[in-house]
Amino acid sequence: MEFLVTITQNWAALRRHPDLDQLVAAERQVGRALVEDGIIVRIWRLPGQRANIGIWRAADATELLALLDQLPLRPWLEAEVMALATHELEAS
Repeated sequence: MEFLVTITQNWAALRRHPDLDQLVAAERQVGRALVEDGIIVRIWRLPGQRANIGIWRAADATELLALLDQLPLRPWLEAEVMALATHELEAS
């Protein structure tokens, strides 16, 4: 199943964290692993924002939420999730 996921950072709270550099490095490492594993299918930055939008793949919403919870920055992230279904134009 595929999901459209918009992730926005709470930068005002996050930027004061004493271990910010380590958290960001860990977030990038986990993100790369999710891309390599085919979980994040595509991802785009949203210019001018501390946000991204991507196509994520998971068995269901429960699995997707567990994957999002693996992100080291998760306590400072807001995730908007929309389940996607195949359109009949794609199926033919």
